Amino acid sequence: MIEKESDKIENKNENISEEGNISETSASSQDEISEDKESFNDDNEKINAEELKNTITNNDARLEQLEKEHETLKSQYVRIAADFDNFRKRQSRDQDDLKIQLVSKALTAILPIVDNFERARQQFKPESEEAQTLHRSYQGLYKQLVEVLKQQGVAPMRVVGQQFDPNLHEAVLREPSEEFNEDTITEELQRGYHLEGKVLRHALVKVSMGPGQENSQVAEEKDKVEEDIDSENIISEDN
Repeated sequence: MIEKESDKIENKNENISEEGNISETSASSQDEISEDKESFNDDNEKINAEELKNTITNNDARLEQLEKEHETLKSQYVRIAADFDNFRKRQSRDQDDLKIQLVSKALTAILPIVDNFERARQQFKPESEEAQTLHRSYQGLYKQLVEVLKQQGVAPMRVVGQQFDPNLHEAVLREPSEEFNEDTITEELQRGYHLEGKVLRHALVKVSMGPGQENSQVAEEKDKVEEDIDSENIISEDN
């Protein structure tokens, strides 16, 4: 009887010991699981941090690339805009030049008519009432013609006493002069005109050679020029 009780006690102690071992084993397993979980979380954090770092790096590289593309497109836009502006200005200048050329051609064809009116005014001396009436009539036409030219931007040159300028004047005769210095215009043979600041027609002029004796060559040249001008006047009047 005593032996049976002793066996029960031993069995009971063994069960308690086994339960203790099981508890220790369970606790150890839980610790290991907790450590694994912490290690897994650390690994996940490291992976997430690395992925975030890579994402930031990639975004920075993409942003830098986009900025370069933006600068390239901006440069192309500025260049195209400048080219277009230059093209527009060039087209405007070309149109203005073409307009001036066409107007100049038309006005140049009218100038000989103005010359004839001026010659007629200088040469014609009306005496009778009828002649004076005729004189006033064509002088009225002359004034209308001059006004039209003025409205188109045509202005006559004033050359007598001015320094000779080949860009504005055409010297058809040079002669000694006691009154004018050398290369000074002494007489206007045919009036020159400006159009909007540009030369529409050069003025035909006599130019001073300065004080001195007029030689035979100059006299012959003078006679020839005057004959040519008179001949042109006759042809113009006939037309």
